[in-house]
Amino acid sequence: MPTPLLFQQIVPVDDAQLALTEKHLIALGPALEAYFLELRRETDVELVSLPPAVAGSPYPYGRCEEITGDLHKRLTKRLENPGCEVERAIRRLMAEGGAFRRVWGVLRDQYFQNALQLGGLYVDVSNDTVVVTKPKVEILPMEGSGLVSVRDLAHFRQTAERYWKASIYANHLVPSLAPVLPMISASLGRLAPGLQSACNYMIELMCLDGFRQAEAWLRDGPAPPPEVAEAVLAGVPAGMRPAFMPEGRSEAVAACQRARAANVHADPAWRRERIMDYLGMMEFRRTQLGAKT
Repeated sequence: MPTPLLFQQIVPVDDAQLALTEKHLIALGPALEAYFLELRRETDVELVSLPPAVAGSPYPYGRCEEITGDLHKRLTKRLENPGCEVERAIRRLMAEGGAFRRVWGVLRDQYFQNALQLGGLYVDVSNDTVVVTKPKVEILPMEGSGLVSVRDLAHFRQTAERYWKASIYANHLVPSLAPVLPMISASLGRLAPGLQSACNYMIELMCLDGFRQAEAWLRDGPAPPPEVAEAVLAGVPAGMRPAFMPEGRSEAVAACQRARAANVHADPAWRRERIMDYLGMMEFRRTQLGAKT
C-alpha cells in the first residue's frame, strides 16, 4: 500500500503519470499555457487590491500562495462543468488517475514555491511573484522544474535563510506549540519575528516522525536573542508562555516527548486544536498591535 502523501506534497511522476500527461495534455500545445494565462488574468482582477506582502513591493510580489490558491479554486470549480477542450482534457486525465493538486516545496534550492501539478507537469501560475518581470505562467515537466518537497527541518531552515534572509532559532517561547512549530524566524525588514512553519505540509512533516525532528532542534538549536524573544512574546498570551522563562527549552522538549508518548502525532483532532491555538495567538497579537497604534 503506498504511503499517503502529505498535504501539498508532490505526487511522484512515474510511468503512469507520464503516459497520462502525454495522452491528455501534451497534444494541447500552446493552448494549455494560454488557458492558464487567462485564468491568471481573472485572478489578478480579484487580488490586485491586496496590500503589499513586503513593504514597498506592490502586487504581485510575494503573493505566490494567494495567486496559486485563487486560481486552483477557480479551476476546480470550472472542472465541475468543463466548458472548453483544455478543461475536458484535464477531467479525462483526472478520471484515469492523473494528478491535479496544489503542491508546495523548494524551487531550485532558492525559494519556497507554490504551484499546481497536472500529471507530470509543473504549472507555476505565479511565476512573477519574486522577479516581477518574468512571465506570469511557466509550464515544465515536473522532474525538470527543480521543485522538490521539503525533506526535513534542515532543508526548511536552509531555504528560509537563503530566501527570506532569515535567522532561525528554536521555539523556546511557546512550548505548547513547539512540537508542530519548533522554529522562530527573524528577518530584518522582511518578516516580523514569528513561529515557523504554520503550513499544513510542515505540521504534518513534524507529526510524521512523532516530533523527533522537532525535539532534536528544540534541544540543540539556538535560543532566540533577547530582542527577537521580546518581539515574539509581545504577541503571546500569558497562558501560552513558559511557566518559568529560563526553562523554555526544557518545557519545549518535554512537550514533544509528552505528545509522542500520547500518540497524538496520529490524531487529526489534536493537530486541529494546535492550529486553533496558533490562530488564537495570532488574533491576540493583532489585538495587541492594534492597541498600540
